Amino acid sequence: MESVTVQGVDVPALGLGTYRLRGQTCVDTVRTALELGYRHVDTAEFYDNQREVGRALAEADVDREEVFLTTKIWRSNLRREDALRSARESLDRLDTDYVDLLLIHWPDESVPVSETLEAMTHLREEGLVRHLGVSNFSVAQLREAIDVADAPILTNQVRYHPFTEQSDLLACCIDEDVLLTAYSPLAKGKVATDGTLAAIGDRYGKTAAQVALRWLVQQDHVAAIPKASGTRHLRENLAVFDFELTDEEMERVFELHEGIAARLRELLGL
Repeated sequence: MESVTVQGVDVPALGLGTYRLRGQTCVDTVRTALELGYRHVDTAEFYDNQREVGRALAEADVDREEVFLTTKIWRSNLRREDALRSARESLDRLDTDYVDLLLIHWPDESVPVSETLEAMTHLREEGLVRHLGVSNFSVAQLREAIDVADAPILTNQVRYHPFTEQSDLLACCIDEDVLLTAYSPLAKGKVATDGTLAAIGDRYGKTAAQVALRWLVQQDHVAAIPKASGTRHLRENLAVFDFELTDEEMERVFELHEGIAARLRELLGL
């Protein structure tokens, strides 16, 4: 598994997203992913599957130290004491002594980000959390978090796939040496039917989805966490490190969101 290095920290470039994975399906999927070679697992308080993720970690024949585990504090728990309680309850459900990365799941203007980050820093000092991060933060919100935090902000986890535009945010992440973690990197399955991605994939014997993931992990400061529930898709998502897109192919994928925006403007008569 290749890694992305930010702030001297190696983060597996491709991980497993677990949103909407529940019950035994979640346990089986996470365990299978770990056995296939995944070493980056993403969950959240809001996903209501931390116990299942914890069971999978316990059942898989992989040492806990080898897995980069991320969870998140939901927006209703961003006050200091709520954040402390939420994180500790997450650790209990995950049945682990620490998480590698703890995120603010969504910003909330009613709670100063400094208050939540202070609580998260306290958890880091206790050894319960190794790294801090945010999710769904704009450029301005990310810069504010970096400015007020007493510990480094390792990542901003946001929706990013070939049909989205995140150039300003990515430029900020590169400038600040922050990882951009791409969730929904396959656009909820929409990449599978894109002709441009499929045509590029034909050259390498890869699917359109694999091209989309390769496009992401080939960018500076970017990791991706696609969700998958079947073994075939888990294998396919992981098999994106044995080929490399050319500069021209990378640019063709970047142009996809521009084409979508142009068609939308045309439909709206703008």
